[in-house]
Amino acid sequence: MQASSSEKLQVAAVVSFYMTAALVMVFVNKAVLNSAPDLPMIFIFIQVVIAIVLLHVSAYFDKRVVLPVVEKETAKKLVPVVLVGVVGLVFNTLCLRGVEATFFQIARGMVLPLTILASTIDTRSVPSSRVLIAATIVTGGFLLGIAPDSSVPIKSSPSLLSLFYGILSSFFIAIHAVLIKKSLPYCNNSTIELAWWTNAGSALFLIPFVILQREPFALAEKISNPEWNGYVFLWGCLVTGFFGFLLCVAGLLSVKVTSPITHMFSSAARSVLQTILGVLIFKDILTLSRAASILTILLGTIFYSWVKHVEGAQKPPSKRNDIESVRLVSKNDQDKEIIWQHSEEEKE
Repeated sequence: MQASSSEKLQVAAVVSFYMTAALVMVFVNKAVLNSAPDLPMIFIFIQVVIAIVLLHVSAYFDKRVVLPVVEKETAKKLVPVVLVGVVGLVFNTLCLRGVEATFFQIARGMVLPLTILASTIDTRSVPSSRVLIAATIVTGGFLLGIAPDSSVPIKSSPSLLSLFYGILSSFFIAIHAVLIKKSLPYCNNSTIELAWWTNAGSALFLIPFVILQREPFALAEKISNPEWNGYVFLWGCLVTGFFGFLLCVAGLLSVKVTSPITHMFSSAARSVLQTILGVLIFKDILTLSRAASILTILLGTIFYSWVKHVEGAQKPPSKRNDIESVRLVSKNDQDKEIIWQHSEEEKE
């Protein structure tokens, strides 16, 4: 009985930890992007550099944190997962910059259907009818949310470009989910090593775009402008970099102590809190159609999680692959989405 209570307490602590870190990431990111909308690339670059530094600090103080040996062959093999991850992160950030915090979840609502599609193409297996129903529900919620709404003021209406960024972000996150599974063997099946490679690789890929966008010069101009509140940008970078690192830790911890069902319900609770806080902090507009859209997307996602849980429990152990428990956090929980990839049963 005592062990059971301890386990429940551990689950509650990890879930609360993840939810808090994720919420902080979204709203601090939004505050920074509102303060410096023309510095998205250098903002992401600073975040991933901080994550790399903290990984090295962790490895120095805790010998259980083992960082990878940098090898050219490994780097080549990991180019696809790193490139897709950083492109998805960039579109994710551009989407958040252009939409309200309450609308952000809707703008990226196609993550689950596109992930199911990518997994289907990769495994060459047809999903069950219940999985397809879940994808349809989520897609319906997305379409409901992006439909024109006359009750939303023009300034609060998302631009088509921002919606396009959201769809691209969903697409690349879906591809990234499949690539994570394929890339782990190159990192000794260590999520810590893969996290290091993705952050280091992202930093390298971002450097030319930071320069081409002339963002260092734009940052220098802002710093010289006495009217610019640079503290928002500085503290935003430090906080999001630190909490981004914590989200990696939260993802690794939750592999051991939570289930897909628990994670989905915690994500649902986080989404509700995110919507409420968006209205309170940023004065976002929450219409009936937006609320219905968010609720529909959440219900479809929870239904999908339940379906995968039931289908996994019904499979005979001797005739199924191990359920892939990879839950790797990308560098930004504007997603920092925790991706659950369930391997499909091999067809005889």
